[in-house]
Amino acid sequence: MASRQTVREPSHAGSWYSSSKPQLSSQLDGWLDAVQTPVKCIGPQSRDQTIDALPIPGARVIIAPHAGYSYSGPAAAWAYKAWDVRQAKQIFLLGPSHHHYLTKAALSKCTHYGTPLGNLTVDRDTTAELQKTGQFEWMSQSVDEDEHSLEMHLPYIYKMLSNNFGSDNSNFPLLVPIMIGNTSPSTERKLAQILAPYLSDPSTAFAISSDFAHWGSRFGYTYYQPGSGPATNLSTSAKSPKDPEIHESIKAVDFECIGACETGSHDRWLSCLGENGNTVCGRHPIGVIMAAVEEVKKSSGDEAGTFRFVRYERSSEVKRVSESSVSYASAFAVV
Repeated sequence: MASRQTVREPSHAGSWYSSSKPQLSSQLDGWLDAVQTPVKCIGPQSRDQTIDALPIPGARVIIAPHAGYSYSGPAAAWAYKAWDVRQAKQIFLLGPSHHHYLTKAALSKCTHYGTPLGNLTVDRDTTAELQKTGQFEWMSQSVDEDEHSLEMHLPYIYKMLSNNFGSDNSNFPLLVPIMIGNTSPSTERKLAQILAPYLSDPSTAFAISSDFAHWGSRFGYTYYQPGSGPATNLSTSAKSPKDPEIHESIKAVDFECIGACETGSHDRWLSCLGENGNTVCGRHPIGVIMAAVEEVKKSSGDEAGTFRFVRYERSSEVKRVSESSVSYASAFAVV
């Protein structure tokens, strides 16, 4: 492991989000300012619970989307506005792998993650400790820079840290970026056991990167739940259904998964995904953190750590089988 400085460049800046520091900073501030209290929880397990102050004390874990900011930026603000990093010394960022196949997890070799706002310093001591467990491989820099699920969170993380720790990024908590692969349930539980001690530390915060349903033939997912009768997969030649319309079915399926996530049961999460096949791209990072919360509960007896969802949006409201959409959901957990 070389000691020289290596920066993961913000390869999606200028396309997926602004590469202009003033413009990006202003956009993030605008989206965060738009989240006003009281905030109502929206999930099946938490509906109508209200939050009167942000950030939420102890909400050290969030789920937020990672699409281009014109689509997901406003939704992600709801998670980041709730995120409590006031005591943080370390930030874990977990995201799925979209291009590089792996069955465990991967760590960055870089010393810094770049953003148009400034650089975040990678916690090299912690990544070295994690790698020794045998559950992690190293990402090449090209694999690292190709993946957007981690990068799309970096400007928000930088913004929240600057809001809490001032403009000098040398005072920021250190970053631990982790790419989660196509993990089996048992591997998710192994990773959870490794991460649980960090999760139980009140000076450590977590951001989990995930979009929800990717619906449409271009995603290979056209699952539809009719008002009555069994669910089906719509063919491209099928007549567009009206009872309910496709976007209402998409929402119902997403909320089945949101409800499963809010139960706090890793098994229930996996079971729900198995039942409806929902294309939640961050299913594995979410699975890992849910299993880690269960590990913390086992050792502490604490019932905290269940997710509560506060925002749900879609890129469009699909009415015809030829259309497509991606769903974005934001949540927090108090640990």
